[in-house]
Amino acid sequence: MIVAIDEKPVLSYQYETMYPPAGVDSAFQRSGYIHPLKTLSGHTLTWIQPEDHYHHYGLWNPWTHVLFEKDTLDFWNLKKKEATVRFADFKEISRNKFSVLQEHVVLKDGEEKIALNEVQTIEFNKLSDEQYTIDFTIDYSCATDSPFKILEYRYAGFSIRATEKWNAENSKVISSEVQTRDEIDGTLGKWVLVQGELGNDYGGFLLLSNTSNFNHPEPLRVWPKGNHEGWIFVNFAPTKTKDWLLEPGKIYTLKYRMVVSNTEISADEAEEFWTTYTNH
Repeated sequence: MIVAIDEKPVLSYQYETMYPPAGVDSAFQRSGYIHPLKTLSGHTLTWIQPEDHYHHYGLWNPWTHVLFEKDTLDFWNLKKKEATVRFADFKEISRNKFSVLQEHVVLKDGEEKIALNEVQTIEFNKLSDEQYTIDFTIDYSCATDSPFKILEYRYAGFSIRATEKWNAENSKVISSEVQTRDEIDGTLGKWVLVQGELGNDYGGFLLLSNTSNFNHPEPLRVWPKGNHEGWIFVNFAPTKTKDWLLEPGKIYTLKYRMVVSNTEISADEAEEFWTTYTNH
């Protein structure tokens, strides 16, 4: 499904299963993610199935270390063939918003079992000819009478694998608390800003965490410059420092806003965006 602003495609939600390249284990197949994510000037900001991490899918949000019915399962590292996340249904489609059901599925003994339901609502609004926002509301509910316990782990949750055009030399990553990319990983943040050169242009995205989110301000997972040829991976990881128990009969919600920009965003501007978001 393609979302456009002023007839310019800016976001694609991939509901069909994407298979890995020929010769790569089919376990890396996936649906239910966003790619490409684009600036209003048409530059792609996301990357899927990079050779170093075939399980990376643009903008996506699986959990890595989960206790479910006495098994410890990995919904992130698809090569383990323990679990996955997939698109199940469209719940709503309107002018500037859509909502989808995604299933967190256990793969065991040749059978599948849905352990967690996720309703993800995505709303987008134009701010100017240079910027637009995307609001994400993610509602989780147990699909069975068994709890879904997300165990403490160093990465999991709302994540972006950024464009292969960016590297350690032509891009930068800062957070609300740390101004140096190499020092961000493991710190807490209200927001994280990723931007850089895009051919002859410049642009990027600002991720904002809602104050209502579990373990806010959230721990961050950010690759230092020396990791993976300087490419960029950014992750709000609320369970990086503590477990999160999801119990049957309850709904648990995470909210994020993304500001996608054709122009450079300063730290002061990022803070203003966060203030506006939290006071909204």
